[in-house]
Amino acid sequence: MFDDFLFGRKSKKQRQREQLEENKARGRAAENMFVMQATMQGKQVKRTGRGHDFIEREKDIFGRTIRSQKIEVKSSKTAPLSELQKENVKKKRVKVVRIEPYF
Repeated sequence: MFDDFLFGRKSKKQRQREQLEENKARGRAAENMFVMQATMQGKQVKRTGRGHDFIEREKDIFGRTIRSQKIEVKSSKTAPLSELQKENVKKKRVKVVRIEPYF
């Protein structure tokens, strides 16, 4: 607000750009928190793409995979899913984890 007083009003495009950067930072923070939590629980997490963010694997003491699940991380309760993500969740291929970052 003080910046607006000194430098004038920001354009709509500039405000949208800043909001997008904030959303990206919030998403990265939520993904990092998820990786940290899963690792602390003894799960292996691998980054992917294509309709989900991670593959989470649980292994037994012999190193064999017990359970593998695809995870989509969202950074708030209201963050929307893409059409591909909605389809995958509906078919129970992907689990959605919603995390509120601390900042």
